[in-house]
Formats: sequence, C-alpha cells, structure tokens
Amino acid sequence: MARLGRSTWALGERQVAVIATSTVAGTLEAQGPLSDSFDLSLNDDRVGQDSWERAEQTMFRRAAEIACEKAAIRPNDVDLVVGGDLNAQLTSFYLGLRPLARPMLGVYSACASLCEGLAVASLAVATGFADVVLVGTSSHTSTAERQFRYPTEYGVQRPPTAQRTVTGAGAAVLARGRGPWQVTHATIGEIADFGVKSPWEMGAAMAPAAFDTLRQHLADTGRSLDDYDLVVTGDLGRVGLRILRNLLVEHGMASPAAAEERVNDCGAMIYDEHQPEVFSGGSGAACSTLVTFGHLFREMERGRLHRLLVCATGALLSQVSAQQGDTIPSISHAIAFERGD
Repeated sequence: MARLGRSTWALGERQVAVIATSTVAGTLEAQGPLSDSFDLSLNDDRVGQDSWERAEQTMFRRAAEIACEKAAIRPNDVDLVVGGDLNAQLTSFYLGLRPLARPMLGVYSACASLCEGLAVASLAVATGFADVVLVGTSSHTSTAERQFRYPTEYGVQRPPTAQRTVTGAGAAVLARGRGPWQVTHATIGEIADFGVKSPWEMGAAMAPAAFDTLRQHLADTGRSLDDYDLVVTGDLGRVGLRILRNLLVEHGMASPAAAEERVNDCGAMIYDEHQPEVFSGGSGAACSTLVTFGHLFREMERGRLHRLLVCATGALLSQVSAQQGDTIPSISHAIAFERGD
C-alpha cells in the first residue's frame, strides 16, 4: 500500500477483499424503491424490544451475524470489529456486538462512519495486522431524532429540507486477497464548515464536505469522474445532491449531464419521494451502508458497475452544540470499490 497526495491511501488492487455483506432494513426502508436489495426486512422497528435503543442494538447484532454466516466464518475467526452508530458512547455498536467478545474499535464521523470504519478496517487488513475484520454501522430514526433534534413523540413540524434518519444496520467482512469486491483506495476527509446552523439543513451543511473530499480524491489519484461508473455520497438527500452537482459544474469538474448521470446520493435513493415523512430523503449512519452493501454491490455483481466511489457524509453536530447556536461542521470520507474477479 502507499499514500497518494495529501490524504488518500492506495490499498492495492488485490490486497483487501469484501468477502460478504449484510443488510437489515427498517419498515419504511423495506417499502422503498430498493426493497429487494436487503437481506432482512423488518415489519416492526422495535424488533420486539422495550426501547428504541435496544432495538437498534438488536439490528446491529443481527447484521453482524448474517455477515458472518454469509462469509462462512465464526466470531472467533474475526480478528477485529470496527463500527459505529449515532448514539452517545456508540452504544448500539458496543452493546449490540458485545456477545461477539472480539477486539473492537468504535469510530464516529456521524453519518460518514461507514467510510471511516471501512478505512480503518482496510488499513488493518492491508498492513497485515488483521486477517479478517468485521465492519458495520447502524442508525434508527427514533434514537437519532431525540439525540440531535426532537423526540419523534414530540411531533415537531419539519421543513421540506429535513431528512429522515434511516432505520437499519449493515456489516461487511473484509479479508486479505481476492473477493467479490475489492477496496482499492480510501480518502480521509477534512472538516468543512460553511456556517449552516439549522439541524434541518443537513444537506446544505454536508454538501461542501462531500465536494472537498471528492475533489481531493481525484487530485490524489489522478482520476476524473469518468474513471468511475458511479460516485455516490452518503446522506445529502435531494437538496444536498443538487448543491453538490452544482458545485461540480461550477468548478469545471463535470458537465451538467455528467453530474446528473455519474453522481448520486444514497439518501436520495433509499426512499421514494412520495413515501410519508421522508422529506428531502434519508440520512443516518445506516443510510450509505444499506444502499452500498445492498443495492450497489448487487449492481456490481450483475456487471452493471465495475468501479464505485462512495463518499459518506457526516454532520458533526450534537444536541448541545445545536442549542448553543454553533455552526455545523461536516466531514466526508471516500472509499473506492472495484468488482473482483
């Protein structure tokens, strides 16, 4: 492996393989346009638990179990577990996966946690410090809303620019060598803060971070948008996606047609705009996880995508920072996948 430019790790074409993935989708997510892409679709977002937090922990644990089953491995075969969620102290990750009893690293970049986790996991595999790594994320609309905005039960009115936190969990098993999908590059993002303060404007807050990381990735690797079949951001929703596409056109990185064709967003893909209470689209740590490990990897399996860049995006606010009137810094990390042999 090698470092390219300012902030990109080149992991090698045959060094880090994704040998299995899993997805557990909430009820609204399972009713959306990607409904046939998930391993497990729930009909009860509480999953029989007595709290939303325990429900999310259960989803995370089930996603880990499914990933290990599909990879034909046991928990003892896992050298390292990397993951995160949106709850304080990463309780969905740590409490949900404590039965695994394996070495664990919790990561947090808000809704960009998937790509941070994949970067850390891939680095461990590429350097030989781990042979098998389990990595994943979770989120739940009813746990996240009361941490970052208002409890769902409060019934606050939301503007059209708001996004719905995706309910679900997903995981992947990474190992050295060849697999159905290869992780080839990881670009670590920098903080971007354009002065947005409203917690209902996540797309506007995160779009500049996605643009900065994408521009840095292309500069570091010497690639262009044409080198990817698809570039997807994590959680911009329809509002943020429009901002990102406009930024790419304004800075001469894409024509309007190319920006429309090659750049999309997981938050804009996971829901149908006519579904209730989805507003501008999806967000949450599980948003890019469900879309990537579900729909996009299946598109790679079918030969419709060969090279994919996922730029997950995270708004780094807290309930306290929002109440104190701070602006919302954001970050985006990018992971490049290629179809394996």
